[in-house]
Amino acid sequence: MSSLTNRFMFIFSLFCIATGTAWSAEESKSLHDVAPEACKQCHEEIYQQWKGSMHANSSALKDPIHGAFYNLVAGDPTKEGVKTKKGKYPVCLKCHAPVAAMEKKTKLDAKPAYANGISCVTCHSFTSFKGNETKEGKPLYGIDAYNIDTTSLHGPSGNTYTTERVPEGSKWPTPINHTVPLQGNSAALFKSNDACMGCHEKRSNAKGTPLCRTGQEYRDTKNFIACQSCHMSIVTVPKLKDGKAVEGQTVSIADHSMAGGHDGKMITRGIAMTMDTKSSGDTIKVKLTVRNRLPHAYPTGAPFRNFFIKVAAYDKDGKELWKNFKVHPIKDDPKAAFWYTLGDEAGKPTSPPKATQILSDSRLQPNETRTLEYDIPNQTGTAIIRAEALYDLLLPPLKGKFKGKIPAELMKPKLAASAEVRL
Repeated sequence: MSSLTNRFMFIFSLFCIATGTAWSAEESKSLHDVAPEACKQCHEEIYQQWKGSMHANSSALKDPIHGAFYNLVAGDPTKEGVKTKKGKYPVCLKCHAPVAAMEKKTKLDAKPAYANGISCVTCHSFTSFKGNETKEGKPLYGIDAYNIDTTSLHGPSGNTYTTERVPEGSKWPTPINHTVPLQGNSAALFKSNDACMGCHEKRSNAKGTPLCRTGQEYRDTKNFIACQSCHMSIVTVPKLKDGKAVEGQTVSIADHSMAGGHDGKMITRGIAMTMDTKSSGDTIKVKLTVRNRLPHAYPTGAPFRNFFIKVAAYDKDGKELWKNFKVHPIKDDPKAAFWYTLGDEAGKPTSPPKATQILSDSRLQPNETRTLEYDIPNQTGTAIIRAEALYDLLLPPLKGKFKGKIPAELMKPKLAASAEVRL
């Protein structure tokens, strides 16, 4: 072990004792066992954002939807030696529980570093992005897509920090003091999509059928806006001290809540709707326009995410007089359902693990505008025409399959956009 590593382990051991952070040199020699609570000591606002994020809750122990699929495809996340039905190590752990994947473990409750999902150290140990496949074309998923540092942290500031004590009030060129070694000159990685694309680039199932395709969707737009622009925008928040806001003080930080499809506010930023209506005899002609304002498909990510549009007529008191579907648009009004349809060898819709082909893709593509037209009966008392875009984390068949296994709140569609005309 190098002198730098020895010095880091000694200093970090003292830090853990001082802060009460659980860590033992006998248990591990890896930087990846540093608990997020250790980072909280100086970065409390970021820690609080991360703690509520899907990164912190990415493992099969904490994400009910991923956990349901993991149990279905792999097995019990509290057991060691779990393998897929093809006898392979579960590749999903490379994104959802990266420290466990680095150590080739599957018992996610064996130690905190496994259950913490994508922790502070996971991303801040990246030194460079390898890409998403080897020269031979073999896919590199999640943690395998990066060169990893096991002794020093890295970040976007460009500065190099030192673990040595420095005089109070010191200025550059004296390095900044930091409990854990931090190397500078990594801004190009951490301010680019490369920091995200190890996990969010693409993913195929065991049969080679494309599932998640966010990276390709982004590249097809020839866009230059980085993922961080939306998902880690700079926000000003109250300064925290021991979990409480410090009166009159704020800090500006990159938002580490990294909101996505689970966040009701984030999904409203993606699409815009407008509606025109025209009465024509006993019919109200409705022209609804919906536009994706994002540099990737809407929705993107997991193939079972979808959204649908409800168009309805109401009287002045809000009583529903007509709507465009009875059960769900997928069945009754397909043009109002936006989803990624996977199929089996017989050409029938199926679940992601069993899919052998893509049957259709009706999602809104990057910057796409789509128009839907309806002829609504002009009934006596019709006073309001309202359209709603409703975002779902799961398709209807999966909701039935996982009923009782996934919290009901995650089954409910979220309002992503609306348009309304008062007649």
